[in-house]
Amino acid sequence: RRQAPSPHHGDAHRHHLLSLPPLRPPPHSHHPSANQRFDRSHLRLPPRAAAHRTRCATEGASASTATKHRRPAEENIREEAARLRGPATTFSAWYEPFPPASDGDPNERYSLDEVVYRSTSGGLLDVRHDMDALARFPGSYWRDLFDSRVGRTTWPYGSGVWSKKEFVLPEIDSDHIVSLFEGNSNLFWAERLGREHLGGMNDLWVKQCGISHTGSFKDLGMTALVSQVNRLRRAPLSRPINGVGCASTGDTSAALSAYCAAAGIPAIVFLPADRISLQQLIQPIANGATVLSLDTDFDGCMRLIREVTAELPIYLANSLNSLRLEGQKTAAIEILQQFNWQVPDWVIIPGGNLGNIYAFYKGFEMCRALGLVDRVPRLVCAQAANANPLYRYFKSGYTDFQSLVAGTTFASAIQIGDPVSIDRAVVALKATDGIVEEATEEELMDATALADLTGMFACPHTGVALAALFKLRDQGIIGTNDRTVVVSTAHGLKFTQSKIDYHDKNIKDMLCQYANPPISVKPDFGSVMDVLQKKLNGKI
Repeated sequence: RRQAPSPHHGDAHRHHLLSLPPLRPPPHSHHPSANQRFDRSHLRLPPRAAAHRTRCATEGASASTATKHRRPAEENIREEAARLRGPATTFSAWYEPFPPASDGDPNERYSLDEVVYRSTSGGLLDVRHDMDALARFPGSYWRDLFDSRVGRTTWPYGSGVWSKKEFVLPEIDSDHIVSLFEGNSNLFWAERLGREHLGGMNDLWVKQCGISHTGSFKDLGMTALVSQVNRLRRAPLSRPINGVGCASTGDTSAALSAYCAAAGIPAIVFLPADRISLQQLIQPIANGATVLSLDTDFDGCMRLIREVTAELPIYLANSLNSLRLEGQKTAAIEILQQFNWQVPDWVIIPGGNLGNIYAFYKGFEMCRALGLVDRVPRLVCAQAANANPLYRYFKSGYTDFQSLVAGTTFASAIQIGDPVSIDRAVVALKATDGIVEEATEEELMDATALADLTGMFACPHTGVALAALFKLRDQGIIGTNDRTVVVSTAHGLKFTQSKIDYHDKNIKDMLCQYANPPISVKPDFGSVMDVLQKKLNGKI
């Protein structure tokens, strides 16, 4: 364990939070000063001004020929990236205690290459970036750079995460990155839902993070974590890491298993028996992970995996490990890109273990501090009423946190009563004047069904966030014209049984008011016509 003085020690008065380093605004000048300049060729921002000049026919032909050049047939995109690699980056990141302990070592700091999950005081760690180095470039530079990489196959920038590599893990070699070109997920305009069911909201959007390789937002964090493990296992570091393990309510295990399978690294997952969907369970099995089904809840699985990783050379992949949050924060930056770098008014995020709401805050705040945008949105954390420790804490004015035994909820991925990232979530909410709302089982299932009837296919966790939106609209907190983004964390196909039970009206003590069951009809024209005329109110 290495400790070194923090370059930011003593600067805390310049930022009102303890969660992030003092994130300084970029210089007023649009160019680095002479003593700040360094070779930026590795950032590969394409030239702009020259592209707009008028060219003669021969110039156009030459340019066309150049753009059609391909790498040699025997060379893959990773090898091409290695051949074209520019100079090493001058950006850096490290771990620091979160939040800094008042009685702890002010210089406590760890390299990302160390296998460490807790500070000496037992608290969480957070990844901090050298903001001074990043701020040598104006926000316009970073906007242009990130936008230039979207949709490309250039390794590793075709990934929505690694297209922002300098803000994620700036020091990792591209050869060590394990990516499935995750991210770049759709921002769905929920036009009909907003217009017909939310009082005429015309600027309602759903960030569909579940449209990813394994069907959930967990891919964004797992590419960062497994890439770092891959780096640690490779020369010259060659750390004795024999596998990667996690406790999971389903989606984390799927993401970990897929990325470990791609990298050839053993994966071990602890799952609570009979508490995740079959669609979630089959994913780690299919990807070759060692799956342990335990007769306990998620919190019990979490306690066991922490004990195991403390004794064996197995790297811990849960969100206790802050590396995952570095990947997850890129979803916030994607939202800004998709709005042409305009900031939405509200972002609503389902919350279970509570790392994701902090990750979104971190992404927004990093962009604000570096001048990509001028503010951050207000955040809402939505919890299921059967697993709502943060909601209760919020209602107490953040004075009395009590963990609890989470009750059963259709939103099984957030069925967590003792969230690891509770302190992270509070920081994010306080910094953004945020709100915590809850949803009952009937509220979340009705919201899911109503969203589906307007063209979505939402998971129950998205239903929790949508139910929170309905409540906040009814209370007049979110306005008709507020640009609002609901974060969908997983694909609805992972939770088909809950939808089947809802539309069959097979859920105890639930009205299922938006159920749309299939209609049994005799196979003759008259019977079909009778049903259609009745269903369509005689409009045919």
